[in-house]
Amino acid sequence: VQLVESGGGLVQPGGSLRLSCAASGFTFSSYVMRWHRQAPGKERELVARITVAGGTTYYLDSVKGRFAISRDNAKNTVYLQMNSLKPEDTAVYYCNALSFTQDYWGQGTQVTVSS
Repeated sequence: VQLVESGGGLVQPGGSLRLSCAASGFTFSSYVMRWHRQAPGKERELVARITVAGGTTYYLDSVKGRFAISRDNAKNTVYLQMNSLKPEDTAVYYCNALSFTQDYWGQGTQVTVSS
């Protein structure tokens, strides 16, 4: 089982990034997919979630209207489009696949928002 995040990096405030998470080794289309983040000295928090068929999404209040989660079950990939980035969005972002019996995590990708 692998979840491989990509797309992180350094961006100026107000900029955009698109994170990708490529999944393999399990039936991606059967899993709820989530993005979490953890900033230095803070607890990990759930940023966004998308259901199996992509019909329902959830967002952390502080990212609503700026971030968008999507998935492509044909490509076994989940995305997080991040717009209007703020310094407080700086964190390591983790991809997570969740079912009733399994819980898989990626290694994380660093997002730094700074001028």
